[in-house]
Amino acid sequence: MARGRAAGYDDQRELILACAAALFAQRGYPATSMNEVAQACGLSKATLYHYYRDKYALLVSIAEGHVRKLDTLVAEVLAQGLAPELRLRALIRRIVAEYAGAQHAHRVLTEDVRFLEPADRERVLGHERAVVAGFAQAVAGLRPELAAAALAKPMTMLLFGMLNWMFTWVQPDGALDHDTLAPMVADLFLGGLLAVQPPNAGGLLAAQPPQFTTVGIPQAHQA
Repeated sequence: MARGRAAGYDDQRELILACAAALFAQRGYPATSMNEVAQACGLSKATLYHYYRDKYALLVSIAEGHVRKLDTLVAEVLAQGLAPELRLRALIRRIVAEYAGAQHAHRVLTEDVRFLEPADRERVLGHERAVVAGFAQAVAGLRPELAAAALAKPMTMLLFGMLNWMFTWVQPDGALDHDTLAPMVADLFLGGLLAVQPPNAGGLLAAQPPQFTTVGIPQAHQA
């Protein structure tokens, strides 16, 4: 019979991922070694390799695990059947809360996804597209005329322009935490969204706009 996993196996994996994400975020994926990850976790290299076969496996697990959580929480909010404004506010609140506890993983996602092999990168981007689609759906529910003018996704990407880079300046022990900032982001975005007017027919957005991911890279320009 196959031997079962020891108690705490999954907890140890999560600890390793957290340590690796912190190192990748601070030093960059290429400059970080498995030996440094092992030292940061207080493990031997042999023990580390018992959980992850190599550094690349860590990168895939960090990036995919983070974006999969984002995809899941967006689906959960959409399934609640909230009114349009409440739905968009809930999405912003949940995303900001997730970012608050995953700043290192989010930095890895935004900066190191380019090191993923094509199949792994496409899988990660698939989750990102689902996140964008969920937010765009919420924007369209609040401003259907913007959706009709092909502006729901561009508006969504403007929102992620605020959200995705909060990790560069929000300090965990600062005067403003993520719980305080989330409603501010929602107020700022919703106030601006309600003021946006669709361009005239035949304007710059009359043609099909490019598709975007949550990392802000037009798909037409992706490798």
